[in-house]
Amino acid sequence: MKKLRITPLNIVAAIALAFFVISFFQPEPHNGRGDFNNLYKGILGALIVVAFITDMIFRFIFKELKRIWFVELFFISLTVVLFLILQK
Repeated sequence: MKKLRITPLNIVAAIALAFFVISFFQPEPHNGRGDFNNLYKGILGALIVVAFITDMIFRFIFKELKRIWFVELFFISLTVVLFLILQK
């Protein structure tokens, strides 16, 4: 078995997976916004898949753990900045 290497995208995927599992135990709101909750669950599921696949791609391209951390932190930061820009 290979040595386990924890990376930023692993952490993001684990947190998103925890929220995804917890979201199934939340009661449905009575204000008629159930469709939005399902949309958010779908987006969260897509985030998990994208984070996992992107992490595998970065692990394949970069072999050194320090470089993986640098590239993944830059990728996460860039994604957050673009998300905030597109929100406005």
